[in-house]
Amino acid sequence: MRGSNFTSAQKRKAAERMTQGLRGIVVFLFSVSGIVNVLALTGSFYMLQIYDRALSSGSIPTLVALSALAIGLYLFQGLFDVIRSQVLVRVGARLDKRLAPLAHQVAIDMPRFGFSTAEALERGRDVDTVRGFLGSQGPVALFDLPWMPLYLVFVYLLHPLLGALTLGGAFVLTLLTITTEIMTRRWSGATHQAVIERNAIADSNARNAEILKAMGMARRAVGRFDRANAEHLKLQTRTNDISGSFGAISRVLRMILQSAVLGLGAYLTIQGELSAGAIIAASVASARALAPVDLAIGNWKATVAARDSFRRLKETVIALADLERPMPLPAPHRSLKVEGITVAAPDSGRVLLSEVGFDLRAGQALGIIGPSGGGKTTLVRALIGIWPVLRGSVRLDGAELTQWDEEELGGHVGYLPQDVSLLNGTVEENISRFDPSADPRAIVAAAQAAGIHEMIVRLPEGYRTRLGPQGAALSAGQRQRIGLARALYRDPFLVVMDEPNSNLDAEGETALTEAIQAIRARGGIALVIAHRPSALVAVDLVAVIQNGRMTAFGSKEEIIGGTVRRAPPGEVASASVPRARPIATERVPA
Repeated sequence: MRGSNFTSAQKRKAAERMTQGLRGIVVFLFSVSGIVNVLALTGSFYMLQIYDRALSSGSIPTLVALSALAIGLYLFQGLFDVIRSQVLVRVGARLDKRLAPLAHQVAIDMPRFGFSTAEALERGRDVDTVRGFLGSQGPVALFDLPWMPLYLVFVYLLHPLLGALTLGGAFVLTLLTITTEIMTRRWSGATHQAVIERNAIADSNARNAEILKAMGMARRAVGRFDRANAEHLKLQTRTNDISGSFGAISRVLRMILQSAVLGLGAYLTIQGELSAGAIIAASVASARALAPVDLAIGNWKATVAARDSFRRLKETVIALADLERPMPLPAPHRSLKVEGITVAAPDSGRVLLSEVGFDLRAGQALGIIGPSGGGKTTLVRALIGIWPVLRGSVRLDGAELTQWDEEELGGHVGYLPQDVSLLNGTVEENISRFDPSADPRAIVAAAQAAGIHEMIVRLPEGYRTRLGPQGAALSAGQRQRIGLARALYRDPFLVVMDEPNSNLDAEGETALTEAIQAIRARGGIALVIAHRPSALVAVDLVAVIQNGRMTAFGSKEEIIGGTVRRAPPGEVASASVPRARPIATERVPA
């Protein structure tokens, strides 16, 4: 990712934009919760009036009037409760709409920096967690908690002793809530990490299902998943035990407190200090006062999960705010210059490529050869910006890759990876890189350049044929050639191909050679990594990469068929500079 020098104030503003417009909604929900809680006193007042007025007077009209008034107030309470619930659901949907694309953007970037697929997808699950929490009873409990003093005052007005008893119960339940938070916080992070590890194993097993079945590894794979799942279940069980136990204790204490209020009220009535109606009213009000605490403890696991998810999403938004959109640059058309780059694996930090440099001009094609594990694919990932470079720079027409906008740069680069993965869509969509305004003529031209047009039109629906996940309906060779067409779409200036003929037959290799020749003829630059010499027919330059260094660079005739110029570390090799003085020579097998 490109970093900018954003201040902490700017990052704070970026985080505030994440919840922009929600402050007013929170105030509205708090006000609605106040109305709901005031109306929730209807039951207590109704009991008080029934016992102390309707029964003592024996008046049927009074009973009917009180009942009608209570029903109306209950309906209003239900209406405001529905409004609050629907607003919370819509707040969750708004956050999802705002954050889900950002979370998916990070999910695409994270694997480049050494994170597993499960870790990358976790941001999307965080969005789901926050949205699900806002649609549950957890936020309702949080909005009702500040209104507890309303019920305590009401009970206190009935009798100070009843108020003191209810206040004591609320204090004990609050301590239980704090204790639940302290004890679950310890395990929530470990549980979350265990979920990621389990999901990573499950994802890996699903992606390699054919290998597991064919080589008798399925049972061992299931056993590996079972061990990770057992660790997750152990941690989750411990967390659930804590929240469940404290939730049960909370409910028992509420029932004890409600009975204690009844008992104390009966005693005060016997002493002549309280009316019979006040006993019932105090019991109902005290139960309603403590209900949010009980509900909060019962939903504490979801509350903690939503809080942690929201924190991670906030960090994500801040990280994305630290990205500065570069100024648009003219389309490259002159050169690719690699200046002494050093590249390390993002996951381990181990240096895989050191001090590699060369200079290519428009119309040239470079073949890169060398032993497996020597650093060829690492070089490719650095050249197209997938992996960042520790030192040095990669420049197109003199501008570093970091000076290009990613979307804009992608239009000037074609990339054919070693393992071609096609997206779930049609052939047309895959070749056009899912461009919504794709020109059909450009799509056909790319397919013809890859020599695959005839094969595509023979498919059941031609270019509109759906490929399914990863293009599983096609052979490996067909996928590779469609991948080549995708790389050639709209004639990008730089085309990078990693083992482009690994699954090709003779016809496919001929088409590959013609495609490289066409790139050179139109003034583009082609870079080909190859183990098979047939992929190098159309290149004019060859570099040797081994043990993380470029050990040779020169014309194809020099490298493969004759004398090799050794390239010292850090020197930029250029095909345009004559080599009057060889540094060292050796024979390189074809």
